Amino acid sequence: MNKIRTTAEWQRLDADRHLHPFTDFGDYQRNPGRIIDRAEHIYIYDTDGNQMLDAMSGLWCCSFGYSQPTIAASVSEQFKQLPYYNNFFQCSNTPAVELADRLVNLTPKQFTHVFFTNSGSEANDTNIRLIRRYWDTKKQPKKRIILARTSAYHGSTIASASLGGFEFVHNQFETLPYVQHIADPNWYVSGGNLSEEEFGLQAARELEKRIDQLGEENVAAFIAEPIQGAGGVIVPPDSYWPEVRRILKERDILFVSDEVICGFGRTGKLFGCETYGMEPDLLTFAKAVTNGFQPLGGVMVSEKVAEVITGDGGEFGHGFTYSGHPIACAAALATMDVLENGNFVQRVADDIGPYLQQQWTALGNHPIVGHVRGAGMLGSIELVRDKESRERLEPEQKSGGICREFCVANGLIMRAVGDSMIISPPFVSTHEEIDLLIARATKSLDQTAEHYSV
Repeated sequence: MNKIRTTAEWQRLDADRHLHPFTDFGDYQRNPGRIIDRAEHIYIYDTDGNQMLDAMSGLWCCSFGYSQPTIAASVSEQFKQLPYYNNFFQCSNTPAVELADRLVNLTPKQFTHVFFTNSGSEANDTNIRLIRRYWDTKKQPKKRIILARTSAYHGSTIASASLGGFEFVHNQFETLPYVQHIADPNWYVSGGNLSEEEFGLQAARELEKRIDQLGEENVAAFIAEPIQGAGGVIVPPDSYWPEVRRILKERDILFVSDEVICGFGRTGKLFGCETYGMEPDLLTFAKAVTNGFQPLGGVMVSEKVAEVITGDGGEFGHGFTYSGHPIACAAALATMDVLENGNFVQRVADDIGPYLQQQWTALGNHPIVGHVRGAGMLGSIELVRDKESRERLEPEQKSGGICREFCVANGLIMRAVGDSMIISPPFVSTHEEIDLLIARATKSLDQTAEHYSV
C-alpha cells in the first residue's frame, strides 16, 4: 500500500530519486511532474484527485481502458499457479505455449512462429539478431545494412534507438554502423508543392534509390511503422505503401513491420500492415498485447524466415530471463479474449474510429491548426501561426509543450511531439467521450492561440 503523503511530498521524493524516460533531469528537479494515483475506464486521477481523460491510452497501450477485471483476474490466477519459470534449457510454460499458438492464428497467414520479449525495444533488438542469423544461415554474410526512416521510433536500447530516426537521440550515443535512414513520408512537412500522391511516390522511391546505391547484395532489411506514431502520427499518402511493396517484392530484402503502436486493432484492421496491404517477414508487437497491464513484446516470424533459422544452423544465442513470462502471457491471453469477444477491431473500423476521425478532422478549422492527420484511433494536428505559409507559432518547436500544459489543466492528456499534438484514445471510448475530448482539445487550442496572440 502507498504511504500517505501530500502531493508536494510525492513530487519531491520523485524528483530526488526517480530518473524518468525522455526527461530533462535538471528541469524535472525544478518542475516536478504529476503523480498519477489511480485510473478507471478512460480516466486517470492524480494525487490531488484531478480527473483527466486519457486520450493517449497510457502510452498507446491501454486500448481497452483501465477497467478490465478479466485481465486482472487472469494475472491473479497465474500468480497462484506458476508465477515464474524460464523458457531456457528445453523448458516452456503453458501460458507461453498457448499464447504463441493464439498469436500465430491471429496474425497474417505467413507467420508461423513467435519469439517473446519484454518490450518493443527488445523485440526490435531481436529482429536485428534474427535478420543477421537468417542471412548468415543462407550464406549471404554481406547482407548487413538495415534501412529505417527519419522520425521513426523503434525503441530505446542502443540497437533499437539506432533503428529509430531521431537525431537528438543519436547525438547521445554511438549508433550501430550498419543502420541507415531514408526520409519519412510526412507530406505536410516535406512535400513542398507536390500533391500528396506525388510526394508519396517520391518518398517511397527514396528507398529504391538507397538500395540501388548500396547494392541489393548488401541490404538485409527495411523496418518501418505502418503509421509513425511517436514521430507525430505520420499517416503516409495513399500512394506510399503500394510503391514500397513493389520495391521490396522486386528485391531480396526482408521487411519488418513495427506494429507496437498500430497492432491489435488501432488502425481498423488487426494490424497496420493489413490496413496498407503489406506482407512483412517479421512483425514487432508489444504494448496493446496485454492492454498495458503487464510488460510483454515479441516478434512474429514468417515461415520464410523460420524455415531457415530452425534448420541446421545450430543454437540461436539470444534470449531474455523473462522471455515468455507466464504472468505476462496470461495477461495477453485475457487481453486477446477482450479484443475478440468485444469485436473491437470491427468497432474501430465501423463505429468509434470513423466518429473520432470526423470530429478530429473538424479541428482543421481552428486558426492555429495547419494540418490534420488520422486513421482509426490515431490522430495528429500541426500547430501553425499561418496556414498558408505554414509558419510555426515559435521557433524550436516549443508550441506543443505550451498546448500540452493547457490540455492537462483542462483535464485532457494529449501528447506533444514538437509542434504536433497527437492522440491515441482507448477503443472503449463512447461517442460522448470523444465529444468531450474534442471540446477539451478545442478549449486548449483557443488558449494556445491566445498565448501566441493569434
